[in-house]
Amino acid sequence: MKQKINILISTSVLTLLALSAIQGYLIYNTYQLKKDVFIKETKKSILGIDNTKEMDSLAELWHNELTSNLIEYRKNNLLKKEAFEHFKPYTDSLNDVFKSYYDKEIQKINLGYPIKYKKTIKSIVIFENETMDTVFYGGKDTGYFLFGDDFADNQGTIISKARWFTERDSEDDRPNEVLKTKLNVEVRTIDSMNIVGWKKIVFRQMAGLFICSLLLFLFVVMLLFYSIKTLIQQKKIADVRNDFINNITHELKTPLATLGIASKSLRNNEVQNSPKLFSNALDILDRQNGRLQKLIDQVMSNTLGTDEIILNKEEVLDTDYLNAVIEDFKLSVKNKDVTVKSKIEFAEVYLNIDKFLFTTGLLNILDNAVKYGKGKTQITVKTQLLKNEYQISISDNGIGMHETEYNKIFDKFYRVTTGNVHDVKGLGLGLFYTDQVVKAHQGEVYIDSVIDEGTTFKITIPIK
Repeated sequence: MKQKINILISTSVLTLLALSAIQGYLIYNTYQLKKDVFIKETKKSILGIDNTKEMDSLAELWHNELTSNLIEYRKNNLLKKEAFEHFKPYTDSLNDVFKSYYDKEIQKINLGYPIKYKKTIKSIVIFENETMDTVFYGGKDTGYFLFGDDFADNQGTIISKARWFTERDSEDDRPNEVLKTKLNVEVRTIDSMNIVGWKKIVFRQMAGLFICSLLLFLFVVMLLFYSIKTLIQQKKIADVRNDFINNITHELKTPLATLGIASKSLRNNEVQNSPKLFSNALDILDRQNGRLQKLIDQVMSNTLGTDEIILNKEEVLDTDYLNAVIEDFKLSVKNKDVTVKSKIEFAEVYLNIDKFLFTTGLLNILDNAVKYGKGKTQITVKTQLLKNEYQISISDNGIGMHETEYNKIFDKFYRVTTGNVHDVKGLGLGLFYTDQVVKAHQGEVYIDSVIDEGTTFKITIPIK
């Protein structure tokens, strides 16, 4: 059964992990979709800014300036590097105009979030007959910055790509000659945008999905935990029930067998003709009947909870009361190798207790000390006055118990085991009953135990 539960738990955990992975995958896909839609909508909103009369006028200015520099390059008046060095101050002077106009147009659109924009040149190629002269090539992740905010290419998203061609003839008047220069150039540009804090914006849009997913995940985890916990508790209850049935069956078999033998002997003529034998048989019947009644009463009374116990309290002097309990216990174990020592509080203390119930609780602990003893049993009973509390300590030199057993031994029907075997027969009700009685007196029971050295039970009850 334990192996099946372990398999079930392992399978449930693996299933939960698989569901979590699937849910994570779906959330990730949703995030990618949301991001793509968000960027697409933003691109659509600002795409028209570049196709205005103002932007066309600005483009014409830098086109002319670039063409002029390239013509000078073709005339061998400038190197490639010098062509760009002469071009950059001009574009820098136009950038303020570009940004001012662009910011104004963005405010008109009212996106609700800041956005950066830039225009870069990716390549410049001059064609001459069948040859090409690459003046500039930016590659995949680089380009020549023209206008806008100069952010890294990997931080932006491409809005549009453009190609423009220019064919221009230039003439230079020189003494005695006219020099003609023909320019056929292709320029490729890219417009990019950078949405500031776009991840936070997308996450905010998905906040409802994240919260619902988290709550659903927590609910499934809690449901799984509750189901496993309930299953383990049900297994524990089933084990306790089977154990109790086996124990009560064992306890009942002995007196029933004895009753059967005694009742058969009463039918024997020899026994019937002998008053002494007949009387002995009747005594056996009475004793076994009393034992059966005691077992039944123990099951009925010892299963009461704290709230169901009705106390008939009376004031008793601690010395007289405890000495009487100890003496009665000594008489019950006089045929066993048991030594009982006592050290009662010197000051006179009056205890307000239900004498019968409290005595039964103490005797249960004393009986356990004998049951779980080893060799010669030594029991020590001490009492101590602690402010407004009275403490009774019962120590033995028995087999002891692990700390993990401390809370379990007060459970109904639970009995301490050695390995997987119960060495001591019983119903597992004694300490449960003691704990309930002490709690009914507004007290507590504490345990201190060491394996192979012994156990100490400390009962603390309030006093006036």
